[in-house]
Amino acid sequence: MAIVQSTDHTFLEEIANGAVLVDFWAPWCGPCKMLGPVLEEIDQEMGDKLKIVKLNVDEHPITARKYEIMSIPMMVLFKDGEPLGSITGYRPKEAILEILKENM
Repeated sequence: MAIVQSTDHTFLEEIANGAVLVDFWAPWCGPCKMLGPVLEEIDQEMGDKLKIVKLNVDEHPITARKYEIMSIPMMVLFKDGEPLGSITGYRPKEAILEILKENM
């Protein structure tokens, strides 16, 4: 499954079904850039078990405010539209996978 770029208008639809990891990011954020390739690997490994969605907080501030995103990168795991937990800052792939396994 490919990583999806979301907007304020499509966000609720994107997180509505199943397990969804949302990456709140911005292009100027160094740790966000480091996280991109890690999320690509996780996307390939998890397949249909997990959908990964990216939301640029500069371009789509309404959703970022709604979920109280104060620092980035911030990843929030949703299950059927409900937030289960979050990860703040850059983490290596193994740490992200461990958190996902605990919460999925």
